[in-house]
Amino acid sequence: MCVVAGRAARVTKWPEKTLFNAPFPAPASLSSFSLHSLQESGDQSEEEPREPSQAGGMGTLWSQESTPEERPPVEGSRPWAVARRVLTAIQVLGLLLCFSVLLFYIFQNCGPRPCETSVCLDLRDHYLASGNTSVAPCTDFFGFACGRVKGTYNSFQELATKNKNRLRRILEARNSWYSGSGEEKAFQFYNSCMDTRAIEAAGTGPLRQVIEELGGWRISGNWTSLNFNRTLRLLMSQYGHFPFFRAYLGPHPASPHTPVIQIDQPEFDVPLKQDQEQKTYAQIFREYLTYLNQLGTLLGGDPNKVQEHAFRSLIITSRLFQFLRPLEQRRAQGKLFQMVTIDQLKPARPRWMKCVEKTGTFFEPTLAALFVREAFDPSTRSAAMELFTAIRDALITRLRKLPWMNEETQNMAQDKVAQLQVEMGASEWALKPELARQEYRDIQLGPNFLQSVLSCVRSLQARIVQSFLQPCPQHRWKVSPWEVNAYYSISDHVVVFPAGLLQPPFFHPGYPRAVNFGAAGSIMAHELLHIFYQLLLPGGCPACDTHALQEALLCLKRHYAAFPLPSGTSFNDSLTFLENAADVGGLAIALQAYSKRLLWHRGETVLPRLDLSPQQIFFRSYAQVMCREPSPQESYDTHSPPHLRVHGPLSSTPAFARYFRCARGTLLSPSSRCQLW
Repeated sequence: MCVVAGRAARVTKWPEKTLFNAPFPAPASLSSFSLHSLQESGDQSEEEPREPSQAGGMGTLWSQESTPEERPPVEGSRPWAVARRVLTAIQVLGLLLCFSVLLFYIFQNCGPRPCETSVCLDLRDHYLASGNTSVAPCTDFFGFACGRVKGTYNSFQELATKNKNRLRRILEARNSWYSGSGEEKAFQFYNSCMDTRAIEAAGTGPLRQVIEELGGWRISGNWTSLNFNRTLRLLMSQYGHFPFFRAYLGPHPASPHTPVIQIDQPEFDVPLKQDQEQKTYAQIFREYLTYLNQLGTLLGGDPNKVQEHAFRSLIITSRLFQFLRPLEQRRAQGKLFQMVTIDQLKPARPRWMKCVEKTGTFFEPTLAALFVREAFDPSTRSAAMELFTAIRDALITRLRKLPWMNEETQNMAQDKVAQLQVEMGASEWALKPELARQEYRDIQLGPNFLQSVLSCVRSLQARIVQSFLQPCPQHRWKVSPWEVNAYYSISDHVVVFPAGLLQPPFFHPGYPRAVNFGAAGSIMAHELLHIFYQLLLPGGCPACDTHALQEALLCLKRHYAAFPLPSGTSFNDSLTFLENAADVGGLAIALQAYSKRLLWHRGETVLPRLDLSPQQIFFRSYAQVMCREPSPQESYDTHSPPHLRVHGPLSSTPAFARYFRCARGTLLSPSSRCQLW
């Protein structure tokens, strides 16, 4: 509630009869009747009341005693009527002036104030750098929010890179750790990886030693013909390399606490040949052959023999390709590699990023604790949980109003949401440093980087096996805490939001609420709707109003099919439909939660210089999450192109057209809309 500060205006309570019926002293002239004298008479406080007159029950305004000369003229005389009209006008103007000042003060102090903190200013600059305000938001909001995005920019990949940069700063900071601790070993491993001078100085010696342990190499001499199975066992058990097939221990797809040994086809350095990519494949083939020749020569092989064995290696690989799964089957299952041009391959990743990833693979619990300590402190986690609670409550409220759900299905759906577990930031296991100290005892770093890697590989494999041999009542995370992928686990009924996702520009406790609800809130709502995917599949909700549900599904399909696509982009509506439904519903749920929060909590702020209201910032932050350069869509992608992920949900939300004043019939303000969630 707003409180008007400063000196309060005093209001004098006049006697029961009005001011204009009371006898006033006649001024010598109209000009001598000053406003100052009237103000002086009205400044009497209620604590000092005037004594009423004994005659006629009325009090006088100036003095209870007056001379005959000061007595007012009889009521109704002309001079007195003029004075009365002047006083009335002065009073009305004064009241209007005070009321205007009061309204101005209220709007200045109770309206959304600009957030001038450093995190808000950084976000403002980020929005200005990516957006293009010359684009009409009602016809192309993706261009309005992401119009200046160029190249291979992707909002999620950009955030992932920032998180790795944070890990890099942590690993490069000078700290003193307990001798033999996980922190000390992680820092030593990273520094050893970054010490390229020492790696180059060691030369081929460390790799030659490994080759000798495996029986030597025919092209480099000292070759001992060992048993093939023994060599294969050594490669897989001691070096973590699977040349002909991959075998690893993992959770059962249906029962995650039941371990299974999964055997899969190998992943070769040379991609599978495709008829439509003859020119590209030939270029890749030549580059790979050159690489094998250089590698064999560096290891001491005769160049002629090296080239012969390189060709033989490629022939064996091409034959093994015949036993792989058919191309169309792999495409349908989303198992194809991502096709990129040669130009895109040229900018190699920096060394520090490779070393951060390697360190994270081998020392995940240690890096998880360090990352969460710096990037996801208790206050940030508390704010994130508060946001999630608001989103969850909005979903429960929305489930009660769905026309295609009967009461039984609504109760079932609400129970599933109430029973859902949420894990925020990092798993409890990853934040226990005493476990990390025990797990890293078998790691021996040195005497060179290759030996350090092999020691870490063996330790990691042993830890994986040991973890599956022990009972695990908790959900095993599929992502590291610094990654940016949220997910819902059907088998454990757990939704996971890693700390790496809940970072700027998607989330920060100091942001305007509109930003957090529009970006992170819509992501949370999207993941919650994954709980009910089964209901949208054919026969997935037998107790529902099938006709109403099918009408809503068909309406949503038609809605997305009507959008124009940029040249070179496409999408498979049969694969993207469930994600489209979650996008539309997630935005609606996040908006409902935000509107309720505005109703009960005041003090909202806005980003300066954007000239956007809180509600407009909400939609702007939602679109910012989807910002990336449009590219040809893969046929197996379950998400629509980025511009469609923005326009589809926004055009399905009436509030967007209202807050941006979109004319009826424009692209994002259609004449009819669909409501599934």
